[in-house]
Amino acid sequence: MNPIEEIKSALRSMIISALNQARAEQALVFDSIPDFVIEVPREKGHGDFACNAAMLMAKSARRAPREIAQIIVDHLDRQALSHLDQVAVAGAGFINMYLRSDWLYKIPALVMRMKEAYGSAPRNGKRVQVEFVSANPTGNLHMGNARGGAIGDTLANVLHYAGYDVEREFYINDAGNQIEIFAESLEARYLQLSGQNVTFPENGYAGQDVVDTVKSIRAREGDSLLQVDSRERQQRLVAMALEEKLAYIRHTLESFGISYDLWYSEKTLHESGQVKAVIEELRQKGYIYEKDGAQWFRTTLLGDEKDEVVIRANGLPTYFAADIAYHKDKFERGFDWVIDVWGADHHGHVARMKGAMAALGYDPAQLDVILMQLVRLYRGGQIVRMSKRTGTTVSLDELIEEVGRDAARFSFVMRNPDSHLDFDMELAKQQSLENPVYYVQYAHARICSIFRQAGAAGVKWDQGETPDIAVLNQAEEIVILRKIAEFPMEVEVAAKTLAPHRIARYSLDLAALFHSYYNHYRVLQENAALQTARLNLMKAIQIVIANALSIIGVTAPEHM
Repeated sequence: MNPIEEIKSALRSMIISALNQARAEQALVFDSIPDFVIEVPREKGHGDFACNAAMLMAKSARRAPREIAQIIVDHLDRQALSHLDQVAVAGAGFINMYLRSDWLYKIPALVMRMKEAYGSAPRNGKRVQVEFVSANPTGNLHMGNARGGAIGDTLANVLHYAGYDVEREFYINDAGNQIEIFAESLEARYLQLSGQNVTFPENGYAGQDVVDTVKSIRAREGDSLLQVDSRERQQRLVAMALEEKLAYIRHTLESFGISYDLWYSEKTLHESGQVKAVIEELRQKGYIYEKDGAQWFRTTLLGDEKDEVVIRANGLPTYFAADIAYHKDKFERGFDWVIDVWGADHHGHVARMKGAMAALGYDPAQLDVILMQLVRLYRGGQIVRMSKRTGTTVSLDELIEEVGRDAARFSFVMRNPDSHLDFDMELAKQQSLENPVYYVQYAHARICSIFRQAGAAGVKWDQGETPDIAVLNQAEEIVILRKIAEFPMEVEVAAKTLAPHRIARYSLDLAALFHSYYNHYRVLQENAALQTARLNLMKAIQIVIANALSIIGVTAPEHM
């Protein structure tokens, strides 16, 4: 149930009825009512809700927007919504509507009745796939993977809460050039650890994690791989290393609160012939041509600046070719909405992939990509340089061990994915109100403490429908009730706009309202009716904070 949407729906019906009445009286002449919007104004002085119908009708009604707005206002049936207080025409023709606060008094009972379901929407029958992290299985998970994991998993939670059937997917990049380089790196380390003086590949994976992987293999295999030729040695080393790396990735992501519905192997796309098949399909459609021995995709026909190679001159498919086959496979599996979380360095790849889907006959609007900016890691005021191939990266499992899952996830989700993120490891470990996740969790724990105090004092209080919530007439209480009422709307908007950070920001805002209120007003007091109403308010805040933190994948502790 969405209280804000209920009010908006009632107001919409009032506006439509007023327009129909005005037309019946010939006060306005028009053919049809446009798809107008009722929204919550950014400025509180502009009312609780605002409508733009008059401005959309100016051309068809051949009247000034303000004149139309006033006609609508004059024909409103004020009795249709008992909470309606004032209506005013403003600006270029907006209709600003002000409500009495009594509509908010049902909110605590609603929250307590729905509990963890408050903020959720009924199943809408739409299948959504969210693919995220999908790190090359050639090294440890780093800060970019960590941010992508937190964003992708939180987004999946938001979408589920908003009524979608969501599937999480990890695309295993176990084919292509990076695997060839990985194989060469593994072989070089294996031979070096066997006492041979070999040169490490210039572009190889030089991290300590590769050395550790080879040591683990040598502990099992000994020198047996010295007896086979280089190609077989590389293949066997890669097979064993990928098994170990994928086990590490799976375990680390699970410790970060992430579980996938499917781990999809890129290698299977090549083995099944799907990559060759999709290139042939594009060829039949006139999108493939040959030049310099390679095969090119005419992405310029789809708005790209230059065409892209899909089959190299040596006959090997590019990563782009495999990615086209992969996304085609996603749509063939029946997803209504496909969402990828990529690093910002893939910016140029977005239009190409959407174009490829359009060329294959799919609606590119059903594919969305969240581009995620880099993470800069700080410790003690000093930036920690990260380079996967030089071995100086701080891995995700190390981050979880040092700052904890809750602090890491909340920090990574807190900002818009398209903004750079400075992650302060010292701040993330602090148990202070300066730490955002602690600030929100402390609000939840504080409320739990209030209930413990009430229980110890033998306070009996009615929950739900019966208490007189109308005694909550302080301005701060009305603001909190309104904020709680907005939670389902925040979930809906976060889902539609692919903005999981909105949930983190919402939780911070609600926590701030609570902390300020707690510092100025007594919940437990002699006035029994007011005490009961405030305890109901506290319970509603507690539930909503817990629900928001659950979406982010963060715990809601009872003690701090």
